[in-house]
Amino acid sequence: MARTRFQLAHELAFFLPVALMAGALLSQYWGGLFPCEMCHWQRWPHYTAIALAGFGFLVPPPARRLLVVLAALAIAASGAIGVFHAGVEYHWWNGITACASNITGSGGTPQDMLARIMGAPLIRCDVAQWSLFGISLAGFNALFSLGGAATILWLMVQDRRR
Repeated sequence: MARTRFQLAHELAFFLPVALMAGALLSQYWGGLFPCEMCHWQRWPHYTAIALAGFGFLVPPPARRLLVVLAALAIAASGAIGVFHAGVEYHWWNGITACASNITGSGGTPQDMLARIMGAPLIRCDVAQWSLFGISLAGFNALFSLGGAATILWLMVQDRRR
């Protein structure tokens, strides 16, 4: 049986942020590209979209439509943050944070605290760690997220017209 446009939209609302987060986490843990503060800001809406779209597989259709729309909006929010972050990287405008990494852990001796501080990567938000064809990871997130959100919403509108 062929999938409806809504089913495609729902699957895209779930699997797009899963794929983007898998890429982000793989580049962090296996590629050595540590995220800056704004990179983390882009991740939160994707986590939200995964939860919303995932929960949508468990609820009846009327509620499912709302969850997919909310997931699409969360994906678009990540894309908007990606646009802002890419603009900071390209020096089109200034960022709104110092973009220093957080030091995890607390307590211990002053030497332990200093060792954590000195061992923590300092990641600047205004410097792209990686790019392809002049597009940074924030730029790719913006493109994929905004394009994906638009596609999800378009599929849902097309499904309603049938």
